[in-house]
Amino acid sequence: MSDTETTASAADERRGLRRSLGFRDLVVYGLLFIAPMAPVGVFGTLDARSHGAVALVYVVATVAMGFTAFSYAQMVRVVPQAGSVFAYARVGLGTEAGFVAGWMAMLDYVLIPAVAYLFSGIAMNALVPQVSRWVWTALAVVVTTLLNLWGVRTAALVGFLVLAMEIVVLLVFVVAALVVLARDGAARGLWSPLSDDGTQGPFALSAVIGAVSVAVLSYLGFDAIATFAEEVAGGSAKVARALLFCLALAGVLFVAQTYLVALLEPTSSARLAADPGKQGSAFYDAVDVSVGGWLHDLVAVSKAVGAAFAALAGQAAAGRLLFAMGRERRLPRALSRTDAGVPRVALLCSAVITLVAAGWAARRDDGLDKLVSVVDVGALTAFTLLHASVVGYFAVRRREGRPSWWRHVLVPGVGAAITVAVIVEASGVAQVVGAVWLVIGGLVLVGQRGHG
Repeated sequence: MSDTETTASAADERRGLRRSLGFRDLVVYGLLFIAPMAPVGVFGTLDARSHGAVALVYVVATVAMGFTAFSYAQMVRVVPQAGSVFAYARVGLGTEAGFVAGWMAMLDYVLIPAVAYLFSGIAMNALVPQVSRWVWTALAVVVTTLLNLWGVRTAALVGFLVLAMEIVVLLVFVVAALVVLARDGAARGLWSPLSDDGTQGPFALSAVIGAVSVAVLSYLGFDAIATFAEEVAGGSAKVARALLFCLALAGVLFVAQTYLVALLEPTSSARLAADPGKQGSAFYDAVDVSVGGWLHDLVAVSKAVGAAFAALAGQAAAGRLLFAMGRERRLPRALSRTDAGVPRVALLCSAVITLVAAGWAARRDDGLDKLVSVVDVGALTAFTLLHASVVGYFAVRRREGRPSWWRHVLVPGVGAAITVAVIVEASGVAQVVGAVWLVIGGLVLVGQRGHG
């Protein structure tokens, strides 16, 4: 064990965090936050934008996000602390950059669970329309918050059962799709999901890259694994392996399901592009027409339950971030309090903020669109600072001796270029919200200096 890990372990004992998570628990949290069937909601949009090459989009997106996962793996080994990118930027770029990284990640960790809760409420309302979607949304917040307050180990166990259900549903879809393809043949060419369907002209790399900027959002949340670094039994190397494994597994699942549903899709990418209203339900429509309504309903129920527990993982990660920032006095000190190894004050604070955001959106017809449009900028800005932290820690400050030009300069440099490019491609609303949040963070930082 390195000196850094020894120091972190001692800090755990002083502050009451309990090391009880294993490799499987970390992967469960990461996959829960991502959701194994995350492409369901954006399949139609990606199919239209990529000219039908939707599986290729996810291949490229997995490789692109691999740079971020690699940078996380580099930093978690030397800074195994709760707070993840907040802690990494502090040691790699300085305390002020650490605050900015944590502040921007907070926007992501608070709003992504709100989106997931709202999605769960909408799905449950569609199944039981007699109950308002905001009631379902609030119920999902209460249930998952109680599980998180019970303890990270209990939440991980329940999360594992929910994840197992989602994987089973995904496997049922895969088997059903293969049976239909063997019996009836494909609606599109077998190679079209990896090239294009030929209805919008010849293959266009620019169309694929444009779709990748949307697809990378399906992976947001895998980085939550790093926030549990102080609660892992067995050292930080286990966290690094879990990060890389989770991203690779998610990529395989995403490519497989989008490849199969693209073959079943009776509507061409050109028609989807001409009718944006059909893009949101394209995955369900393809399943309904080719397999049957029973699978449509099964996928819908799985998404409803899975979304709530994706929010559970996100809420847990947000609580650890608030805990770490409170411990370093960058947020109110009360957030760093623990009870029986659980940062309950930080979790409750996260739950309240998320409930307010989700409840507000649940009462608006455009609430989901408003939330979705802004969740990505915070995470992508934090990812950019993460890559800069790798360069700063290893190559500039040389904390670990002679740096490796490809691990500590090339990979994070490419990763930063990718995340900046995606930020540039984000919606104007998202960019404005991100900029306003950054300005507020700057004012908080200035205020802290004045009272320092």
